[in-house]
Amino acid sequence: MITIETISAHIHAGQRITSDEAFFLFRSNDLLAIGELAALANERNNGTNVYFNVNRHINPTNVCVNRCAFCAFSRTSGEDGAYTLALDEICRRACEAERDGATEVHIVGGLHPDLAFEFYEEALRAIRSTAQRLHIKAFTAVEIEYFSRISGLTVEKVFERLISAGLGSMPGGGAEILVENVRQKICPEKISGSRWLEIIRLAHRAGLKTNATMLYGHVENFADRVAHMEMLRTLQDETGGFQAFIPLAFQAENSDLKLDIKGTSGIDDLKTLAIARVYLDNFDHIKAYWIMLGEKIAQVSLSFGVNDLDGTVVEEKIGHDAGANSPQSLTKEGIIRLIRKAGKVPVERDTLYHPIRSY
Repeated sequence: MITIETISAHIHAGQRITSDEAFFLFRSNDLLAIGELAALANERNNGTNVYFNVNRHINPTNVCVNRCAFCAFSRTSGEDGAYTLALDEICRRACEAERDGATEVHIVGGLHPDLAFEFYEEALRAIRSTAQRLHIKAFTAVEIEYFSRISGLTVEKVFERLISAGLGSMPGGGAEILVENVRQKICPEKISGSRWLEIIRLAHRAGLKTNATMLYGHVENFADRVAHMEMLRTLQDETGGFQAFIPLAFQAENSDLKLDIKGTSGIDDLKTLAIARVYLDNFDHIKAYWIMLGEKIAQVSLSFGVNDLDGTVVEEKIGHDAGANSPQSLTKEGIIRLIRKAGKVPVERDTLYHPIRSY
C-alpha cells in the first residue's frame, strides 16, 4: 500500500520512487508533506544554493508552419504581428546582451516556411564572431527536425553543422506532453513524443547538453504528467545529457485551448515542481520558470525542491504572448533579492552550471 509515509521512507533512504508513487503524490492534498520531501531531496544535492544566470532571449521569427492549439506566439506569413529578424538585428541584440553582462543567449523561434537552414547557421556564426563571450543555447528538438527536413540532411549532420557554427547547448522546448494522445489534441502538427526523445538522444550523443520541459495545466491529467517524466527519467538514465527539468505552467489567456481551461493554480504549480524534484532523481536541477509562474510562486518554490530560477531573460515573447503577466525581464539584483529573501544562497552560473559568483 502506498502512503506518504512509505514514500517518505524511500526518499529518506535515497531510494528511487516509482511512477505509481509519483501519481499518488499528485492525487494527495498534503502539499506541505510533499514540499518537505522535495526540500530534503534538493538539499541533499544542492544544499542551500539557488542558481541563476544573466541571459537574453532572442526569438528570430514568430512565423511558423505549425499552428499548435496552445500557442499564442506563432503567426502565418503576412498576418498582423508576424515578424522575422534580420541577421544584423539578431547580432545587435546579442552584442547588447554581452555588453549588459549576459553569459548566454537563448534562441528559439517559429518554423519559418521561407528561411533556409543556412540562415540559422549564419546567425550562429555571426553571434559567435561579434559576441564571443556568449554561450549560444538554441533550437528545440522540433526546430532541429525541421532543419533536417528543409535541408535534406540527417539530424546527425544538422547537429554537426550547427555545433561547427557555434551551437553550445539546447533548451528543452517542444516537449509539451510527450504522451501521444495528448499531443494529438494540443499540437498534432508537431513531431511525436517519441521523435522528440530520439532527437534529444542524438543531441546528447553529439555532446550537447539540453534541458527538458513539460507544459502542464491544459488537457493532460496527472497520469500523463507522470508518464512524461518517466520517459525523461529513462532517457536520462541512458544518456545523462539533461541538465534541468522545467515545468511550464500553461497560460490560457490568449490560447485557442482557453475554452473551459483556466490554467494552473499556485497549489498545482508548487506540487508539480516538488514531485518533479523527488521523482526525477537523476536530474541535478529543477527550474522554476518565473516568467510563467510569476515571481512570488517562483520564490516560494525554492522551499519546494527548486534550485534554479532561470535568468534575467530580457524581452521574453512566447509566454507573454500567451498571457503571462510577469515582467519582461528581471535584473540580476532583483533575482538575488528574491533568492535571499527565501533564505537561500544566490549563485550566478553559466549555461553549463559552472559557478561564476556566489552572493
